[in-house]
Amino acid sequence: MHYTYLLINLAVILFPLVLSFDKKVHFFSKWKYIFPAILITGVVFLIWDILFTKLNVWSFNPDYLIGINLMGLPLEEMLFFLTVPYACVFIYECLNVYFPKNHLQRYSLALSNLFIGLCVAMLFFGYSKWYTFINFGFLLLVLGYVEYVNIKFRFMYRFYRAYLVSLIPFYIVNGFLTAIPVVMYNNKENIGFRVGSIPFEDHFYLMSLLLMNVFLYEVFKAKGIKA
Repeated sequence: MHYTYLLINLAVILFPLVLSFDKKVHFFSKWKYIFPAILITGVVFLIWDILFTKLNVWSFNPDYLIGINLMGLPLEEMLFFLTVPYACVFIYECLNVYFPKNHLQRYSLALSNLFIGLCVAMLFFGYSKWYTFINFGFLLLVLGYVEYVNIKFRFMYRFYRAYLVSLIPFYIVNGFLTAIPVVMYNNKENIGFRVGSIPFEDHFYLMSLLLMNVFLYEVFKAKGIKA
């Protein structure tokens, strides 16, 4: 039972890691771009995670943890910011290689504007709740920067496709984490609406996490930056 969260992390990364040596995708050859992206994004989200744990926005069930803690976070939670981004960017790259044509391109800006509008609405109605406020505020900043400031890298139509596919493992993995529960949420700090056992905000937490990773991955790849 104490290995539950650790095993979930291993399950998340196992197949993407093994399939990284697929001859067509050749994902392992892009590790020099993906790992710096994961590291930078991970630092940002770990700071967020530490803060939210101290504010009791969420907590972790010790029954499902191995008991190793760093900076107030379980080791498994820190591994989460390696395993999940790696798996999601792997999905992103596989879709780009196997399905290079993407008809979402014409709708990507409209989708971004729709999500920006949702962020503004959620900030207005959920400003008093830490998870809602920080989650949608951060997504608003990242979306606004990618779409309207850093216009050199255009990848959002590919991002939305990967995000949509990533929701499938998201519901499985996060469903386990929130149903058991391994991660426990303080409903006073979110809007209280859940999809099954998953807080509504988690869907957009995933979007922020994946978007920042993909953006940095694309930047590093374009500039040839290596770890």
